[in-house]
Amino acid sequence: MFALFRLNYHNQFLAAYPDSEQLGMIMRLWRDALSIYAPETILAAGRHAIESSDYLPTLNRMLGCCHQVLGEKGLPGPRDAFLEACTKPSPKHEQAWSHPLVYFAGRDSDWFYLANNAEKDTFPVFKKHYDSWLARFNRGELIELPQHAELPKAGDVAMTETARREALAALRKELAL
Repeated sequence: MFALFRLNYHNQFLAAYPDSEQLGMIMRLWRDALSIYAPETILAAGRHAIESSDYLPTLNRMLGCCHQVLGEKGLPGPRDAFLEACTKPSPKHEQAWSHPLVYFAGRDSDWFYLANNAEKDTFPVFKKHYDSWLARFNRGELIELPQHAELPKAGDVAMTETARREALAALRKELAL
C-alpha cells in the first residue's frame, strides 16, 4: 500500500516521510490500526483512496476507506451497524440483520446497556465488539446468526387426560402436597 502511495503521490509522500526511520514508525502505526482488516481489504481501500483523492490519505481516511470497501461487500460501517443494533426491536434474534456481525456486536455490548445509556458511552463499547467480530470475519471465520427453536403453539402439544393426571400426581408427590 505504501508503495502505491509513493508511486501515486511522489512529492507529497517524500515531503511527508522524508526519512526511512519516520516511515518505519508510520508504517507500524498504520499496521496496528489496520490489523483488523484483511490484506485484500486494505489494498482495495488504498486503491480507493488513490482514485478518490488528490492528496496523500491520512490514517483516519484509510480507516474510512476500509469501511467503505467492506460496505461494498455488504458489511455496514461501525456507525451504521451501531444505529441498526440500537433501533431493532426485541426479540433481537428474530430480526432481519444486514450482517450477523451487527447482531453479535450488539449482543456482546449488551442490548440493555445500548438501549439505556447515552451514545457517547455506548458507541465506543459497540465499536470495540464490532471491530473484534470484524477481525474474526476477516480471518475467514464463518459467522452465522444463531438458530433458535421456536416454542410450540398452544394447540400443537396437548397432553391427554391420563398424562395430565399422571403429571399432576407426580408434581404433588414431588412437592409433598
